[in-house]
Amino acid sequence: MGTLPDIAALSFEEALKALEDVVRKLESGEAPLDESIELYARGDALRAHCQKRLDAAQARIEAIVSDRDGKPVGTRPFDEASA
Repeated sequence: MGTLPDIAALSFEEALKALEDVVRKLESGEAPLDESIELYARGDALRAHCQKRLDAAQARIEAIVSDRDGKPVGTRPFDEASA
């Protein structure tokens, strides 16, 4: 499969594109069994990376502080969001 970039170093967009490429290759059915297994494992790692990035983004969004009318008035550090 060649040299692949470290998943942890990928942005969400890069990881999503790589995941789409993996899915496309698997769906084509042209990869030999051993390569398909490697692709599947990489795809699972890419999916987990994307989910982690999405979860972090959601937590940041949820940390927006609202006033009594529900209008955002600022933000608070993510650490305080779980308190």
